[in-house]
Formats: sequence, structure tokens, C-alpha cells
Amino acid sequence: MSAPPSDGYGYAQVPPNQYGEQVDPQLEQPQEDQFSQPAAAAATGKKKKRGYAAQAFDVGTGANAAAGGQQQAGGQYGVPPAVQHAQPYGGYAQPDPQAAALQGYQQPAGQPYGAPPPGVPQQTAYGGYQAPDQGYAAPGAVPTPGVAGITQGLGGMQLGGQPQQQQQPQGLAPRPVALNQLYPTDLLNQPFQVSELDLPPPPIILPPNTSVTPSPDANCPPRYIRSTLNAMPTSPSLLKKSKLPFALIIQPYGALHDDEDPVPIVQDQVISRCRRCRTYINPFVTFLDHGHRWRCNMCNLSNDVPQAFDWDAAAQKSVDRWQRHELNYSVVEFVAPQEYMVRPPQPLVYLFVFDVSYAAISNGLLATSARTILDSLNRIPNADRRTRLGFLAVDSGLHYFSVPKDADENAETSMLVVSDLDEPFLPVPHDLLVPLTESRQSIEKFLQKLPLMFQNNQSNGSCMGSALRAGHKLISTLGGKIVVLTASLPNLAAGKLEMREDKKLLGTSKEGSLLQTGNSFYKSFAVECSKNQVSIDMFLFSSQYQDVASLSNLPRYTGGQTWFYPGWHASRPEDALKFASEFSDFLSSEIGLEAVLRVRATSGLRMNAFYGNFFNRSSDLCAFPAFPRDQCYVVEVAIDETIGKNVICLQAAVLHTTCNGERRIRVLTLALPTTANLSDVYASADQVAIATYFSHKAVERSLSNGLDAARDALQSKLAELLQTFKKELAGGSVSGGLQFPANLRGLPLLFLGLIKNVGLRKSAQIPSDIRSAALCLLSTLPPPLLMRYIYPRLYSLHDMPDNAGIPDEETGHIILPPAMNLSSERFVPYGLYLIDDGQTQFLWVGRDAVPQLVADVFGVEDRAQLHVGKGRVPELENDFNERIRAVVQKSRDHRALGVGSVVVPHLYIVREDGEPSLKLWAQTLLVEDRADQGVSAAQWLGTLREKVV
Repeated sequence: MSAPPSDGYGYAQVPPNQYGEQVDPQLEQPQEDQFSQPAAAAATGKKKKRGYAAQAFDVGTGANAAAGGQQQAGGQYGVPPAVQHAQPYGGYAQPDPQAAALQGYQQPAGQPYGAPPPGVPQQTAYGGYQAPDQGYAAPGAVPTPGVAGITQGLGGMQLGGQPQQQQQPQGLAPRPVALNQLYPTDLLNQPFQVSELDLPPPPIILPPNTSVTPSPDANCPPRYIRSTLNAMPTSPSLLKKSKLPFALIIQPYGALHDDEDPVPIVQDQVISRCRRCRTYINPFVTFLDHGHRWRCNMCNLSNDVPQAFDWDAAAQKSVDRWQRHELNYSVVEFVAPQEYMVRPPQPLVYLFVFDVSYAAISNGLLATSARTILDSLNRIPNADRRTRLGFLAVDSGLHYFSVPKDADENAETSMLVVSDLDEPFLPVPHDLLVPLTESRQSIEKFLQKLPLMFQNNQSNGSCMGSALRAGHKLISTLGGKIVVLTASLPNLAAGKLEMREDKKLLGTSKEGSLLQTGNSFYKSFAVECSKNQVSIDMFLFSSQYQDVASLSNLPRYTGGQTWFYPGWHASRPEDALKFASEFSDFLSSEIGLEAVLRVRATSGLRMNAFYGNFFNRSSDLCAFPAFPRDQCYVVEVAIDETIGKNVICLQAAVLHTTCNGERRIRVLTLALPTTANLSDVYASADQVAIATYFSHKAVERSLSNGLDAARDALQSKLAELLQTFKKELAGGSVSGGLQFPANLRGLPLLFLGLIKNVGLRKSAQIPSDIRSAALCLLSTLPPPLLMRYIYPRLYSLHDMPDNAGIPDEETGHIILPPAMNLSSERFVPYGLYLIDDGQTQFLWVGRDAVPQLVADVFGVEDRAQLHVGKGRVPELENDFNERIRAVVQKSRDHRALGVGSVVVPHLYIVREDGEPSLKLWAQTLLVEDRADQGVSAAQWLGTLREKVV
């Protein structure tokens, strides 16, 4: 008996049955993998569909028919043979088995760090570590029973047992655990699937009892630190032979706010550190002498355990040592005692520098930014009631604002104009930085009046360099953030910039000069700011050339960020809403202040190079006047001598002041097994971490040697890795294929995506400002967002599964359709697609999309009436429209990816037969296609194969 017809929406090709209903042919027949489908799908029986695509091809003749409109022999109805493989299971895209396998690994948003994902059975593991994941097996490959057997055999060891007190020195016994299995795969015959980017990295397999407690959270999760190698070579020669990089991708925070990413806090100020190397006590130390001493896991020195380590001073009673956070969690935060402070913790200080020249008045920047700050005053962190705000306006002169305290009822905010730009002075010593709590009403009044003060300003001058110097003078005694909102090119006094954009240079070998600083002021001033704990964020809005290459130096060396809004205008609701939302979230973020980052490691390892937005103060100390929560940092590790241990450890520590005036140390500890075997090194390599590392290297190379050098270096590196694998691990023979490990199968396409990214792509069409802004993103985005940016997500919406766009019953999260590879071969002319790179979204409407589809999604009768360009999906009263909006929204959900971000991507509506430039822009995101001066994925792999052979 069939289920009652439902109003399911499937915009795919489905033939009508004898009742004229659209019935899914594949639901009528038993399927091979029927039992792996959700029970709900089996229960649906015959589902009534809206046959939008069928209507399209009833009228499809000529070229349309040739494109697959008529039923192909032996094929599905109306589905071109080229895309049939993507369309089994009732016209829906078949759930990818690997994507299904990885569902259990994604940590749902809001879930406390360390808790197992709901519904995932706990794997038996050694010492609480994950058993080797089989998500990387090459299709058809059978995992070796031996490895699984060892895994199972070690499973019960020390789970729930007493924490160990004694431990043998490591490095003497032979390795007791098999590491990750190497699965060679042929890149030409077993192509990469985009869902593989969501798989967790190859597991870190440590010997049993490596940690002092059986806690499952003893080793750092990839959300906070990813290593390019999850099994480390024991010698420098083996690392050199592998040609793989050894680096850490460090992202100390998983969200903008503490309550979204809770980390255990050690409140008692008892901090035990190694006397010699200053490592913080962690789950991988060894206790000696009946627990009175501990041996450092980095330098092997024995240290005394502090007397207060087992004592709760507040409750005046002894506590169980094995419950202490620092012995159970790899990521902890210590409340720092007095000796960690050079001065009292600084308050949170925001100095807003407004461009009030004609450009910023006419595009609505001044009014929108003043309004957003006004609306966000409650969101700015101020729990300790010490937060201070200051305001400075700049055109051809400097305008200071003296804001009175609320208690002084009759006082008004006064404006003080300084025209000496060479040596700007502070016109009054106080009232220029005011406490938010005590001057709240005065600040509100001032922000309401500010746009009116300058509404008739006709000045085109911008002495931004002088304004920055004045701002630095104003807040340098305290430290804090200078937030610059400007729509002009600085054209007066210090830091004056010229119009350098030259279209003749774009796409040539000389283009690199446009990406370098136009005035040395911006680097030297940024370093001066860093010394005085002043951080700078740039919000840039010009519709003309603004020299992002020069201005982005300010955030780069002070721990800030460059936000670029080309062609922005407040009269467009999409523009105004995007900026207001991002700026408000930016102001609400709980940044760290006067921070330093240091990474320590087992003896024999050395931190060799650092990448990210900060100032490298000494060989291994990175200084951040403000520590943002939405950026990542890359640290390259060198092996100086042969390592004799089975396990090495790396520890990152961020000393910072919280927004609430508390000095804290966030400590992240990662343990990795060592190996003398090259196949173990390759089997444990993390393609996402490797791509992130080379993204930072490529930005550095393009700024120093030019774009051609950066692209060539990426291609050479990939060829070198393929050659090494062929020679050392594939027996030197290539029988027509291109061999690489399954866990690195995505690397060639990630490198291709990087080379085709707007920051690095060879093109004469990309303005240098757009390119420079993209390079800023390539060197700061956390790995999950960076992967989107270099290999965007593509979803087919017209034929998405019935459960896509609705919340999952167990987790409550919206289910996305299966992601597809970025190739126009996946497109059908009657389709509706979403392309999303995390910064911009495109909704692609096929040239043969039927009127019913367009009406249901956009509420217009005819495709020609569709408003193309920047826009949004209207809210309509139908199920399919709701699901489309849910998918668009969910695709933007950075929280689900475990990262903090303020970005709200613009959505562009693109008609396949509409605006050509918009269509071309969307098509540049299809990494696997040939476009502009770039090659297709097939050509790319062919070129690599030639180099390897």
C-alpha cells in the first residue's frame, strides 16, 4: 500500500504514473543499498512531485533536446548521461557514502568541547583515543584486519582504571601500536569528492597510557590545533626526504564568545611549570616519587609538584589530583597570578576614527557606522565597567570630541579642530577617552548628532596618517584598538598615498609591485603601535582605488584585520545590513588584550617560522596588542636532531588580558606519535592543514617575489610530492595513473583552487585592491573557512533530497544537500544551484528553469522578471521557498564549522542567460573548469602526471 501523497518538492525529472502523478521510479524498485537509507525514506513509498523539470523538457527542442531533454536509452528520464551518476535514488543526488560516514565526526555547534557527538557510539580506544578512522580507505580497499585487530585488542586498556602513577621513560620500547594505514589511490581513476574535506584528519594514534589520565580530552582536537603531520618523522633527514612540511595551524579560540566555546578554567592560580623550559603541566607529564614530583614531557627535567596542587584553598580541603582540569584537558585556561602582570590589566579601549570627507558622507558610511555603534553599545564587552570609548574625525584636518560624563547634565560634547598635521597634539588632556558606563547618555547623544555635524562637508582631503598618529598618542598609555572607518585614499601629510593602480600592469610580471606597500610609514607605524599595545582594524569602503596593499599593513603587524567593502553604498539595503551586522558582531567579540603567543616543543624541535597577523618580537614570541578570535596562525617546526621518543609534544600558550580585566593563560597541548617509516608519515598527513600552510607561504611569496613565483612554487611543490610518493612508496612505476595517498587525494584540487583564487589567479581583470583584500583573507582565515574560500561549496537545489533544508530530528541542525564537485558538468540547464565560498554566495538560475520553480522560489511569474545581482531570497508562503532560504542560511553557518567569524556573505542572484559579467564571476568559482587563463582539473592532473612521469 502506498503512503498518502505528500507535497514533497523535487524539481527533477520523474515520469508520471498511470494516475498522472509524478512517481519516483527508483522508490518502486528494491535497491541494493536500500537498508542503508534512512527508514523514513523507505516509508515514504510513492511521493508526489512537482515535475518542474519535466515541463521544461516537454517544450525542449533543438539544442535543449540535445542537451539531454529526451529520454536517453537506458538512462533516467531527462537526465543527460553526463550527470546520471549524480542522480540515482529517485532523481535526488545520492548521499555520498563518505559524507554519510563523516556525519558522526562533525562536532555540532554549542556542544561542549570534548563531548562525543550525539548518536555516535563510543569507539573502543586506547587511553581514550579514537580508533583509526576508515574514512580514508580507497574505494574498494579493505582495511587490514591486523590493524583493526591491534586497535580492538588495545581498546580496553586503562579505560576507567586508576590513573597511572609511574611510567617507563619513553623511547626505549619498540612501538606498541600500528599507525595509520597507507591507502594509495589513483587520482585519475578515483577522483576526489568534495565531502572528503569534511572528514576529520587522520587520527593521532598514541601508545596506550601516554596520558596520565584516561580522559578522552587529553589530546588537542583539530578544532584548535591541526598538525600537517599526525605522525612525526624521527629525524630531519626523513622529514626532508618526505618533502612534506611540518607545521602547526593554531586557532586558540573556536568562537567569538566564551559561552559558545566553553573551555575548562583553572581558577585557583596554582600553575605548575617546568623550571627549565617553562612548559605548563599537562596530561602527558609523568609523576615520580609517589606523586611528589613530575617529569617534564618536553625536556625531561624533574620538577616538584606544588603543595597547593592537591588542596582547595577556598573550601579548605584536599582534592583529588586526577580531577584537575590541566591533567584531563589538552585545552585549558589558567587565571594568572600577580607575577604574570607587568602592570594592572588594561581596560578595553576602542578609539573610532571616522572619515568625514565628502566620499564618506555621500555613500552613507558616517551615518551607518555611527548608527551601528549606537545600536551596539550594549554588546561591547563591559562586564568590569572599565571599557572606554573615544572618537576622532578626519578629513583635511583632525576633529577631536570631548565627551562629558553623564553626571554633568548641562555639558555638551565639544569638537576641537587641530590643523597642524605634522605634529598633531592633544587639544585637551582628558575627556577624549571616556568610560562607557559613566558617559553612556553623552555618547548616545553624540553618535546621534555626529552625521549632522558633517552632512554638508565638501572636503576631499584625508590626512589619515596624521589621524593615526594622533590616535596612537591618545591611547598608547593604556593600549587598545583603533578602529578606522574610511572611504578615501590618504592624500595629505604623513602616510600620503598616490594613485598607483595601472591597468597595463595587471596580469603581468610587474603586477607584484602593486601589492607591496606604497609608503614605508604603514609598516614602521604599525610596529610602533605593537610596542605600545595598540591594535588597528581597517574598514575600507571606497568605490575608487584605496591602496588596500598599503593600508593592510596596519592590521597585519598589530593583530587586527582588514575588512574591504568595494563599491559599498548605504542606499542599498543589502550593503547597509551586511556592514551593520558584521560591525556589530566585531564590536561584541571578546578579544584578548596585550597578548603574547609562544609555542614550546619536545627537545630536538624548534619553532622555525611564524605566519599570521602579529609582530614577531623575538625568535619565538609573537606579540598581539589585541588577540582576535576569528583568525588562525601557522608555525613551522624544524627537527634539529634525531628524536628518540615514541611520542613528542607541542604546547601553545596565549598570555592575555580578557575584556573583563582578568589576566589569563590559554594553554593547548598536542601529542603526536613519532615514526621512522615514510609510509606512516604520508598516511598521517592532513591535507587541510597542508593546504592552510601553503596558503600562508603563497601569500608571503607573492608579496616578496610576485604572483608568478607564488603560483609556480605551488605547482612545483605538488609535483615534488607526487614524485616523492611515486619513487619512495609506489615502487617507482606508474601504469597510466597518478598515485597518491587517499588521505591527500584533495591536495591537487586544493592547490588548483588556491592558484585560481582571486588573490593569486593569473588575470588582467582583477583590480589590485580586490587582490590585496583576498591575500589578507588567505593569510588569516581559520582552516574550515579557508577551505571554503579556495574550494567553494556547490549545492544542487532543484532536486535536493526531501530532508534537505529542514532540521535534523536529533540535532536540530538544518540538513544541507550533498555538496558537489565544482564543475559545470554537474549543471543542468533547468537547475537551481547555490555556490558559496564563505565570503560571497551565488544563486544560479538555469536558462531553462521552469516558471513554477521561479515562482516558488522568487515569487515572479517569468525568469526575465528576476532581479539579478546583489539581493536575497524573498520570504514566500511555500515549503520549497522556506527550505531554499534555510539552506542558504545554513551554508553561512560558521558556528557549525567550529570557528568564530563576523562575515555575512552577500548573495547574488545569477541568471544563466542574464548579466554576462555576473555569470563570469560566478563561473570563476568553479575550480575544476577552465576559465580566464586557468586550466581545468583534468588538464591540471595531466600536467602533474607529465611532470611525475
